[in-house]
Parts: sequence; C-alpha cells; structure tokens
Amino acid sequence: MSMRRQPRQARSQERVNQILDVAERLFVRDGYSSTTTNAIAQEAKVPIGSLYQFFPDKAAIIYALAERYNTQLRSVLLELLSSNAEIPLEKYVEQIVDRVYRFFIDNPGLYAIFMNLQSSLTQLEEIEETADNLLIEDFSDFLQRLYPNLEAEAYYSISFVLVKAIGNLLWISLGQPSERQVQLLQETKKLAVGYLHNCFHKPNAS
Repeated sequence: MSMRRQPRQARSQERVNQILDVAERLFVRDGYSSTTTNAIAQEAKVPIGSLYQFFPDKAAIIYALAERYNTQLRSVLLELLSSNAEIPLEKYVEQIVDRVYRFFIDNPGLYAIFMNLQSSLTQLEEIEETADNLLIEDFSDFLQRLYPNLEAEAYYSISFVLVKAIGNLLWISLGQPSERQVQLLQETKKLAVGYLHNCFHKPNAS
C-alpha cells in the first residue's frame, strides 16, 4: 500500500520529509523489522496520528523512500542528459555510470535498506520497474537527439539494455569490498561504452 494521501502544503511536505528522513536512519541503524511506526513518529517528533495521515503502515514508508530515491537519481541523470555540452557519446556514458555509482555511495541507506527487502515487499519491484521505464524513456530521447535516423524501437532497445545493465551491475557491486567496487565500476564503463560503440559506430550506422 502506498501513501494514504499526498501532502499539498509546504508544511505537510516538510513533515513527510522529516518522517522519511528519520525512518531511513532508523531502518539503517536498527533494521526494518525492528523499527516501529511509533519509534519513527517519536524520533521525528510528530504525533503518531500525523504519521498515519500519510502512511497507513510501515511498508508505505518504505515505498515512499524508494520513490524518493528514484526521483532523486532520475533528477541527477536528467541534469546530465539535458546538457548541451558537445562531448562524445562514450564520455556521456562514462559520466552516467559515475553518477549512478556516486549516488549509490552517497546514499548508503539505499542498499542497506532495500537489499534485504526486495523479495519480501513485492511492491518494491513495481516501483523499480516504473523508475526504470522512466529512465529508459529519458535515455531514448537522449539517443534520438544524437542519432536521429534510427527506428523508435531501436532507441528503446538500446536504452533498455543500458539502464538494466548499468543499474544492476553497479547495484550488485555494492556488496563487494571497496577495492573491487572500483574495479567493477571501470568494467561497467567498458561494457556500456563498447556496447554503444557497436550500436552507433559500426559501418553504415548514423
């Protein structure tokens, strides 16, 4: 179940953000199972009734956190994809990989909270699928601006592979020691760049 109602006023949005910030901290520190809505409300200094105005249960808080992470990551990537800088496509992709990885590192709660919940809270999969689809659309639009002579389905397919490959490889790498994470980051770049080079720089490609 998602949020009970969306905040419409700045004060309500501020309260929701406070609840989410505290919940994120407690989920990381104590674990999802051990954290209660009462503890979240107490730590956030809001009445439990106010929490329930927005979140019918603890799972709804998790879903809202997932959506907030996805919105933030998309914003980071859109900033890059909308840039007018004239750099090679491969450089764009390397920067995209770097930014996704940096987002994961700068938001350790993302992995700490969701790695163990993906199989038990099925709505998380739907939220992630929706987020991926938006990123695929963003990448498709970006590639079409650079290479306007392909079929629409080609942009979608290439973007699908990029989003799924980059996201999943970097996500899996977070469970590795830090030194190996850096190595896997570089390998992810090589994979993405090589794939795009094959798509757009082979003979007869635009």
